[in-house]
Amino acid sequence: MKLAILDCIGTLNVEGEDSIVAFKDWRPQEGALEAVAQLNRGGWYVTLATNQPGLGRGSFDVTELNVLHQRMLRELAAVGARIEAVFFCPHTPDEHCACRKPAPGLLQQIATRYGAEPHEVWVIGQESKHLQAGEAMGANLVWLQLGAQAPATPLKQDVPQFASWKLLADALAPDVQTTVLSSPPSPLTGN
Repeated sequence: MKLAILDCIGTLNVEGEDSIVAFKDWRPQEGALEAVAQLNRGGWYVTLATNQPGLGRGSFDVTELNVLHQRMLRELAAVGARIEAVFFCPHTPDEHCACRKPAPGLLQQIATRYGAEPHEVWVIGQESKHLQAGEAMGANLVWLQLGAQAPATPLKQDVPQFASWKLLADALAPDVQTTVLSSPPSPLTGN
C-alpha cells in the first residue's frame, strides 16, 4: 500500500494571513492538484490531515468546513485527482488532545482506516507539527519546501526535500510523469 497523508494549510492550499484561509479565498498551491492526480495514477491513496482549532473556538462550524472541503474536492476532480478522505482535529491547543498535530493520533487514525503499517505511510508537508506527527508514528517524511524555511523543530531523521509539487510527484510516481525528464529524479532528494 502507498498511503500519502498531506498537510493542508501551506502545503495543499496557499496559506492565508496568520495561517488562516477564508473559505471564499481557498486556492491550491501551484501544481498541487496535478501532482495529486499523478500520485493517484501511480497507485497512491492520498488523504488530508489538518488541525482545525477554529471549530473548537467557534470561529466556524463543521458545515462551513465541509463547504471548503467540497470546493477543494471539486477542483481536484476537475483535473482527475482525488483525496480519499479528510481527517481533522477540531480541538484547540489548550485541550491537549491526542489527535492535534504534533501528536500522532490523527495520522494513526488514517493509517488504521486504510490498514497501513507506518512504513507504508508517507507524511508530506511543510509544517513542523505535521512532520513531527509522522515521525512520532514511524512514517516516512517528505518536506515540501514551497518557499518555506526548514521545519522549525529539528527532526530525528533526514527528511527528503522537494522544491515543488511537480518534483515530489515525479519522485513518488515516476511511471506516470506528465512530462519527460532527461533523467528520473532521485526519490530521496528530488534532484
